Amino acid sequence: MALETDQQDPARSAKRVGGILQRHDSLYGDAEKVSSAHHHGSQDNWIRTLRLAFQCIGIIYGDIGTSPLYVYASTFTSGISNVDDLYGVLSLILYSIILLPMIKYVFIVLYANDNGEGGTFALYSLISRYAKVSLIPNQQAEDATISSYGLDTISAPMRRAQWMKKSLESSKVAKVTIFLLAILGTSMVISDGALTPAISVLSAVSGLQQKAPQLNQGQIVLISVAILVVLFSVQRFGTDKVGYSFAPIILLWFLCIGGIGFYNLIKYDVGVLRAFYPKYIVDYFKRNGKDAWVSLGGILLCFTGTEAMFADLGHFNIRAVQISFSFVLFPAVSLAYIGQAAFLRKHPEHVLDTFYRSIPEPLFWPTFIIAVAAAIIASQAMISGTFSIIQQSQTLGCFPRVKVLHTSKLYEGQVYIPEVNFVLGLLCVIITVAFQTTTDIGHAYGICVTSVMIITTILLVTVMLLIWRVSIWLIIPFCLVYGFIELLYLSSVLYKFIEGGYLPIVIAIVLVIIMAVWHYVHVKKYWYEMEHIVTNEAAKQLIQAHNVKRISGVGLLYTELVQGIPPIFHHFIEKIPFVHSVLMFVSIKHLPIPHVEVSERFLFRNVESKTSRMFRCVARYGYSDKLEDTKEFAASLVEGLQSYIEEGHFIADMQVQETEAQTTSIADSNTRPRKAGSSTVYIEEALTASETAGLTQPRISSYSAHSSGRISEEQSRTIAEEKQFIQSELQKGVVYILGETEIKARPGSSFVKKVVVNYMYTFLRKNFRQGEKAFAIPRQQVLKVGMVYEI
Repeated sequence: MALETDQQDPARSAKRVGGILQRHDSLYGDAEKVSSAHHHGSQDNWIRTLRLAFQCIGIIYGDIGTSPLYVYASTFTSGISNVDDLYGVLSLILYSIILLPMIKYVFIVLYANDNGEGGTFALYSLISRYAKVSLIPNQQAEDATISSYGLDTISAPMRRAQWMKKSLESSKVAKVTIFLLAILGTSMVISDGALTPAISVLSAVSGLQQKAPQLNQGQIVLISVAILVVLFSVQRFGTDKVGYSFAPIILLWFLCIGGIGFYNLIKYDVGVLRAFYPKYIVDYFKRNGKDAWVSLGGILLCFTGTEAMFADLGHFNIRAVQISFSFVLFPAVSLAYIGQAAFLRKHPEHVLDTFYRSIPEPLFWPTFIIAVAAAIIASQAMISGTFSIIQQSQTLGCFPRVKVLHTSKLYEGQVYIPEVNFVLGLLCVIITVAFQTTTDIGHAYGICVTSVMIITTILLVTVMLLIWRVSIWLIIPFCLVYGFIELLYLSSVLYKFIEGGYLPIVIAIVLVIIMAVWHYVHVKKYWYEMEHIVTNEAAKQLIQAHNVKRISGVGLLYTELVQGIPPIFHHFIEKIPFVHSVLMFVSIKHLPIPHVEVSERFLFRNVESKTSRMFRCVARYGYSDKLEDTKEFAASLVEGLQSYIEEGHFIADMQVQETEAQTTSIADSNTRPRKAGSSTVYIEEALTASETAGLTQPRISSYSAHSSGRISEEQSRTIAEEKQFIQSELQKGVVYILGETEIKARPGSSFVKKVVVNYMYTFLRKNFRQGEKAFAIPRQQVLKVGMVYEI
């Protein structure tokens, strides 16, 4: 059976050496199909693409689309001293939108998606598939057989890509650096989620002062806070119909600002169109020097929300985003900025409230209502994005456990996290009350935007070198151009550090510390279990030594190990010499891909002996997959186990399964998939270390349904009895055995390690959700086994 991403028959395409299928390194997968028909969304028909283009207007463009509310006010904080400066600023705005959101993101970055998913963690997971940069050593060769893993085999990889892969895998510094970049980028996006609602709602509500000048800034802030409280209060209801509900409002907003911009252009000064001539940028910097550089901190607000286009890609496709950006967003916001510049040429004194001052009188109230609605939608998109990012971080072991609620049966990616919603709402209210103006919030906002862009650029270059294998002569100018632009913008906003720029850095540092501490201990815990692993032979001796009795029912012992038996089992048997009639060591493993098909979910293997009815199961999920409830999970697990038992007899007849007891190391594994109807059962075959050196793609043999004719009547009867026994034990009840491990720094550890492990991690663990709550396991079915790990 070949990888589903490879359209060739393995019998024809694979080379055999001495009768054995030759193994290929996963780096050799053909990942450079940037323009091929296999890219995410490229095979969608045009009707669906246009429908998605309409939907994405309402979801991913709210933030960047509402920027005309405050860009000029944030740029000319001290007023306009020379009206000719408007040419330079407008030119900077137009070319910033063209170079960064349009060319870089819409036509380059979007192609670096992870099976359709975008964002910083998607880039990290994409890199993790092609090079083993994950700090947790739970990679298994059989993972590459998953249809969405996306690794095809080619014969001649480029030397540079191979060198890049070896360099990343052999350097712990490189692995840690890539991980820190991923969590820093994620932290900045979360910080953005706290700032977007504040600046968007505040800027929209400030328009009230045009018609009600008696309102002071404090009252405007209170109105904004009230809207924010309502916005975060209704998050628990979800946004089931977000695409079709929001899209008409944002489309109406774009038509409104585009139309008003065109009206102002004709009415006030058509001459501002000369801003398309980039010479005015040079003149602006010559004329203003340092002040022009400082003003970049306001100009960059014109492309806030750019990262949302990439992060929310999973709901759409590349072509839909490209169409909607090029033909809807770009013309509308460009006309809005051009029209405002034309208005300011005649009325430079109104720069602090340009947007509402430039609206024709009869259109004020309709525009105001649409602006407030658009600001709320922009906030909603960022809040939902924050929930999704934290969910991804949690599944990859980078964030403490929190309660994740899926709010829609139709839209899988829509989640709600109560704890995060409360903290995010509280931060938004505090930020709005503390800063009170969009100018000060803008200083903080800019650092988030530019920091994430720089991190995306670094990770994207890694993808170009490792996966796309782009010519170095194209990568160098890309790095020089975008590195210069983004660092220039970042230096400008950092200049306003004490005026609000410190806020996202503080939030990001707190989040990075939380994520780094949690992941550090998570990795150390995994290594501890690997070092104290219980082999099959040791398990057999343990059971015999303690005269272990079997009790009715099914026991599911949860462990993070994907190979071998965890040390907590030894502790459990020593204290309670009883195990269930059917015992499974269950590992919930999240792969560096968004989704895993249900038919490819489970890997099974016998533990100790075939008659012991003890099994190991690895349940594989993508980082965007929803975990089933306990009853559904247990039923799926038993169903897969019954198929495995039948498959196990085939393997016994062919004498290909007797190796795990001879190895205690974590070796990459092989799989033997068997398709029966619509389901697939993967049977794990452990290999020796010598066999698995450099292995990332498994040997594969296939079994047809006709193979059943090779089973004797006695074997068929044995299979039926085993399956019936397991089903009957399932009906007697399922007990979930969880390790209540206390993590401590081992004696002799450094002071910093003791603080991190004994205090910081312990605090996080006690104040976030425990295992049974995270897995939604009924309390009456939980059995906790306490043990101390000294790492």
